Amino acid sequence: MKVAVWDTYVTKKNGIVMHFDILVPEELKDEESVFAFGREYLKSKGQEGQALASKECSFCHVETLKPHWEADIKSKGYTIIEMENC
Repeated sequence: MKVAVWDTYVTKKNGIVMHFDILVPEELKDEESVFAFGREYLKSKGQEGQALASKECSFCHVETLKPHWEADIKSKGYTIIEMENC
């Protein structure tokens, strides 16, 4: 399985920019679904209501699914890779 990687930068409520990747199945092309996954993640981090749309989140590349991502993608439809300030 291949996954699409969506590079995401969101300004937190304290003004610091957080950087994370949203990974979804390669065949998922609907941006709004990807943004909804990102908003769900933000809510889990206490950052609900922060802007997340095409300005903050864009398709980056496709890569091969790694085993440690598979369970989340199968159960939730996505997984998150935290990069900075998450």
